[in-house]
Amino acid sequence: MIPAINIQQVHKSFGALHALNGVDLTIEQGEFFGLLGPNGAGKSTLINILAGLLRPTNGNISVMGYDVVDQYRQARQLLGVVPQELVFDPFFNVREMLRFQAGYFGRGRENDAWVDEVIEALGLTDKAHTNMRRLSGGMKRRALIAQALAHKPPVIVLDEPTAGVDVELRQTMWEFIKRLNREGHTIILTTHYLEEAEILCTRVGMMKQGKIVALDSTSNLLKRLPSKSLRVTLGQVELPTSLKSILKSQDNDAYIFLLSDIAQVEWILGELRSANIPVVDMQLLEADLEDVFVDLVGR
Repeated sequence: MIPAINIQQVHKSFGALHALNGVDLTIEQGEFFGLLGPNGAGKSTLINILAGLLRPTNGNISVMGYDVVDQYRQARQLLGVVPQELVFDPFFNVREMLRFQAGYFGRGRENDAWVDEVIEALGLTDKAHTNMRRLSGGMKRRALIAQALAHKPPVIVLDEPTAGVDVELRQTMWEFIKRLNREGHTIILTTHYLEEAEILCTRVGMMKQGKIVALDSTSNLLKRLPSKSLRVTLGQVELPTSLKSILKSQDNDAYIFLLSDIAQVEWILGELRSANIPVVDMQLLEADLEDVFVDLVGR
């Protein structure tokens, strides 16, 4: 099967700045893939090249087998991109904008049933005839997601789609996107809400300084760190030396200890008792994707 996205040794330089430094990545059809990284890691540059807004300095990217430079029209028709920025045409209402968007990709009125379905799925029915300028920020975000889906592309890129939006929109949008993924659409998600990536993505790539520094299934990435940690509220105290080696972090009077084995909990409590340090509160925590991200990006 042809990969949905195939990225081979992609470099991108802006003068002396090397934004992408030999990125290799293959995303298969039907995947729900998370592309994560701190600000400045190169995620948006990679997406802009994928969408045809930038050209790579070196390397190749293809969408469903079509090169994004040499076969731009074919590649772009197979791709829907939800940008970070709220960019919209201020002269049309929501339905008009979606019809025009579908028309850009050769889809006429026979596509209206799909446009209506997208409008309903994203909670835009009441706003379908409202001018884009009059929508709230959250509604504009919904309309931009609908715009990316208007021509029913098989590959969908969501670049920080839930930044600054309410919980209701997140739930509505993710239910619809998960349905599209179940129906065979390939989803590529970038987000700073790592709990979203952990729940939604079957595979994750992490970027740092223009390179992929980790690429694996979400479950395998979570296995890279100890599976549990212990959060103990103690007050302002001087920890015993024996506990400092497993201290992960401290937030005021709360201490988080990494556990290599659940039996360490009893040992930690014993060390605290020996030092006459009372435990105010205690909580056992599971390792999550944020822990993996901080560990990998920090290194």
